[in-house]
Amino acid sequence: MGYGTRVKEILYGGDYNPEQWPEEVWQEDMRLMKKAHINMVTLNVFSWAALQPDEDTYDFRRLDKIMELVRENGLKVCMATSTGAHPAWMAKRHPDILRTEANGMKRKFGGRHNSCPNSPSYRYYAPKLAAELAKRYKDYDNIVAWHVSNEFGGECYCENCEKAFREWLKERYGTIEEVNRSYNTAFWGHTFYDWDEIVLPNLLSEHFEHNGHISTMFQGISLDYMRFMSDSMLECFRMEYDVIKEEMPDIPITTNLMGFYKNLDYQKWANYMDFVSWDSYPMPQDTPAETALNHDLMRGVGAQDSFVLMEQTPSVTNWHPYNRLKRPGVMRLLSMQAAAHGADAIQFFQIRRTVGACEKFHGAVIDHAGREDTRVFREITELGRDLERLGDEILEGRTPAETAIVFDWDNWWALEYSAGPSIRMKYLDAVKDYYTPLHGQNIPVDIISVEDDLSPYKVVFAPLLYMSKTGFDEKLRKFTADGGIFVTTYFSGIVDEHDLVYPGGYPGPLKNVLGIWVEEQDALPEDEKNAFTYGGCVYPAEMLCDIMHLEGAEGVSSYLKDFYQDTPVITVNSYGKGKAWYVGTRSDKSFYEEFVKDIMKEAGIHGVMATPEGVEAAARKNEKGTVIFLLNHNEKEAEVILESGCRELLDGAEYECGSAVTLAPKGVMVLKKGEV
Repeated sequence: MGYGTRVKEILYGGDYNPEQWPEEVWQEDMRLMKKAHINMVTLNVFSWAALQPDEDTYDFRRLDKIMELVRENGLKVCMATSTGAHPAWMAKRHPDILRTEANGMKRKFGGRHNSCPNSPSYRYYAPKLAAELAKRYKDYDNIVAWHVSNEFGGECYCENCEKAFREWLKERYGTIEEVNRSYNTAFWGHTFYDWDEIVLPNLLSEHFEHNGHISTMFQGISLDYMRFMSDSMLECFRMEYDVIKEEMPDIPITTNLMGFYKNLDYQKWANYMDFVSWDSYPMPQDTPAETALNHDLMRGVGAQDSFVLMEQTPSVTNWHPYNRLKRPGVMRLLSMQAAAHGADAIQFFQIRRTVGACEKFHGAVIDHAGREDTRVFREITELGRDLERLGDEILEGRTPAETAIVFDWDNWWALEYSAGPSIRMKYLDAVKDYYTPLHGQNIPVDIISVEDDLSPYKVVFAPLLYMSKTGFDEKLRKFTADGGIFVTTYFSGIVDEHDLVYPGGYPGPLKNVLGIWVEEQDALPEDEKNAFTYGGCVYPAEMLCDIMHLEGAEGVSSYLKDFYQDTPVITVNSYGKGKAWYVGTRSDKSFYEEFVKDIMKEAGIHGVMATPEGVEAAARKNEKGTVIFLLNHNEKEAEVILESGCRELLDGAEYECGSAVTLAPKGVMVLKKGEV
């Protein structure tokens, strides 16, 4: 779990890059980190060029000094493998390591994510460096985790990737005939007769720019290339993972993920990671629900019910169009929100602010001034004290969720590669439509995959389930028949895992559990809306309107205009002991608030605590009990009535059931339930 058995406290720290500074600065860094209650550093993230000056030479002298220094000062270490950026000499002598862009342009040395995942040179040198590091530092008892590479991502379209893609297809499909069937290559005369006729999909082949987006003429091969590229990078991670495990089998290994990052299937990746870690950089305009949703996704992709917040900025980013400061209290608030949703460690990028290159204006624990009397350093110190007070009260705590939202990377890729019916249709928007009101009602939510067990939940939402993979329909039928409530939406059950349309009418294999048949979809432009009535109020029907027929389901609401006026827009079908709901259009925030509230009431699911608008209540439960976080995202004070007796873990105050507590603007309370 998290950083493993060597850790019995919340780890607090971040990326430390002393190799960027003269050694006389290091001792001052140690003093300041101790003052800030920092107990862990991530080392060696981008040191490949310094560690390996040529093919056969490794120079660990400077890293040895750093490792001794942090050990002497009682700091735990998350050791990185440095393979996130290859050295310049490697690109010069082994150009196969350089990526090719989607337009066919071969990159030169530069940037960061510029290593081809199918380069023989990269696959030789990267795990070799990881092995050398593990051999050298395996006896350091303060290493609590390994961090492979850094933020895997991007794509490559080189000849090595094309050859590897063909091999990947052979393993996946077995025969060229099965490839042709799965891609429907009879369309436009694309039939393949030999494997080497298959070219990777990019702007030189199947892809084209349309309305500001990259589209594809053959969704099947483009979908597979996304899967292949995600798998290729996963193989690179696993190669480093394996050589480290040979030397240090008991130390957990991770790589830092990036929330809803489209290119990599994190649900698959998490199966090969000892624990999930991720980098949280919300945009200034992001809502508390959007930030919480990312945390819940990261908690959900792994098997541990928790994660490590590997990176966040203490104050400011450097890549937003307008890099606003985190206002006083916001860094603490967001850190505690991460803890509330599953974080067992709180880390920053970076410990000391660098003086040059593109991240010189990215926030840090220690600013360019190098002082301890800055606002940011004071806030970091206060948060460090808070985390020390929490001790192990929340470690390995799970979120007690009875509600789940299904999220699937294949569905994401396939849906947004699809040519039609609407360019406005975005998978994440549909997920947020349902997650946001659940978050607003303080309902704990698990973000699950189509592979996960549905039986722990009373309600399962599967918004915009365009791709219904083989077997998932049967899981949904069983879940519903056993008494669960299943909710899905417009444009669901359309295609299989190969992006081939299910014949026989939409929503394909979901027709019987939903009790409907969808005949057509009307895609509405932004300035046009239909409408429907729900619960006595009129709500807009936007973007897409499914025109459907009842086949056993009950029509709950109908469209109010156009040629499909009076046809159903919302339906419910009794199926076994449960119910299946279908919402055949996209509506507005007020509709989803009312609809989700009704579904929760029907299921008998209650929020963690009743709170005013803008105050979040989230729970974590472990063998020591239940801890409730109250998080005031407002700019003004908020009062909450406690629904049970509890003890405030940060200041020791005790409260009886029914007590009124006041949270300051951006304020936080952490309550141990049942203790007075």
